[in-house]
Amino acid sequence: MIDNISWIAVYPEIILAVMGCVITLADLGVKSQRRTATYILTLLTLGVVAVMQAVYASNGNTVYAWNDMLVSDAMGNWLKCFATVAMMVTLVYARPYAADRGMLGNGGELFTLSLFSLLGIFVMISGNNLLVIYLGLELLTLSSYALVALRRDNEVAVEAAMKYFVLGAMASGFLLYGMSMVYGATGSLDIGGIFSAVDAGTISPQILVFGLVFIVAGLAFKLGAVPFHMWIPDVYHGAPTAITLMIGGAPKLAAFAIVMRLLVDGLLPLAHDWQQMLALLAIASLLIGNVVGVVQTNVKRMLAYSTISHMGFLLLGLMSGVVPGVTDATATAENAYSASMFYVVTYVLTALPAFGVVVLLARQGFEAEEIADFAGLNQRSPLYAGIMAICLFSLAGIPPLVGFYAKLAVLEALVATGQTFYIGLAVYAVLMSLIGAFFYLRLVKVMYFDAPSPALADMQQPVTTAPLDVRSVLTVNGFLVLLLGIFPGGLMALCADAIMRALH
Repeated sequence: MIDNISWIAVYPEIILAVMGCVITLADLGVKSQRRTATYILTLLTLGVVAVMQAVYASNGNTVYAWNDMLVSDAMGNWLKCFATVAMMVTLVYARPYAADRGMLGNGGELFTLSLFSLLGIFVMISGNNLLVIYLGLELLTLSSYALVALRRDNEVAVEAAMKYFVLGAMASGFLLYGMSMVYGATGSLDIGGIFSAVDAGTISPQILVFGLVFIVAGLAFKLGAVPFHMWIPDVYHGAPTAITLMIGGAPKLAAFAIVMRLLVDGLLPLAHDWQQMLALLAIASLLIGNVVGVVQTNVKRMLAYSTISHMGFLLLGLMSGVVPGVTDATATAENAYSASMFYVVTYVLTALPAFGVVVLLARQGFEAEEIADFAGLNQRSPLYAGIMAICLFSLAGIPPLVGFYAKLAVLEALVATGQTFYIGLAVYAVLMSLIGAFFYLRLVKVMYFDAPSPALADMQQPVTTAPLDVRSVLTVNGFLVLLLGIFPGGLMALCADAIMRALH
């Protein structure tokens, strides 16, 4: 029997599902080519859901609902709140771009698919059961495939969608096969039941580790970690820039959440095994992401390799939670996982305005995707050049921006273990970050010191035509990157408290 608490725990998900259907039907009567009514109704829905999640998170209660298949806790609710806000910001940036390219002319699929992809993110974050997590994952990925192919007349976008679909299906197969192995070994689909069965020590470790390898491979694909990163540069480049923004934002929060649910909550007794796997993924991601990013001339591909390198940093935090021989294992775990949560939240916060500027500069027939397209941006728009520079400096980890404190938190978690291997990884991460700083600073140099080529001069008009909502949100978004860099304590404390409650 399902009690009232179970219903209360999923009110935000119910609102998203119902409003997704309502907006789909209501959009049939919308005549505007810019889908104004659909857009406003979608933002209102997301605003209500974000407030609900913030209230749930502030209460700090942990509720297991629907026969323990879902969990509503502070970590999950804050991640869902941040994901909702990220989706709102994404749609604000994406609407003018989509309207100019005819992506809204035949219907409001951009908005309805966004709602259903966010619903998938919610289910992933709240999942306390292997099948529930997989259900949320498929809802997110199927919506994402359709979004990438939304610009049907663009061959590059359709090709990117096909690549994304094929590789995504393979990764989902890896994850599902790994889950089936874990289920076969433990006899349980619930995360808590899996933990109890593994912790008892009566199950053959070979079967568990075999399933663990496939689970980690599937998770690495969703994060975009090397060697499961092949889809990221092609999909980021080929997808319409507005959809690239969507893929690179809120889904990263969901990927972090399912790593926490599956590996930390469910398979923590096998931490020695999966942390070694994460270490290899992190080392390779930092190397490939930063070194290959240096030679990119396309901004979207550059930001794709930037994403890969940042996921390497995220994995460093996740792999330093369980360390043999430390005096306070609980404090070590809380420090490592809260640093990772802080890192993924600040990465999404910084990536949104970076991609937002790329979307803003695009014109009909001119995508502003090459680094050369940003030449002289400071002369055309000092504000947007400044926002882009703030984002790039933050991604590079330059103080006093929030990206610096995110990197510092992960490095502190590594060094605090006192283990030579982890300290060596911290040094390695710093060296890779120095290499990666080159391609961020190169773009800043192009914006401030290079003159646009005569061939592009006609297309690079002053940036004065962006709608007021886009300019306002972009300005606030960029300002937050700076403000949270100056005052990072509040967000750090929020992440630490959420992780503490989740672990206990």
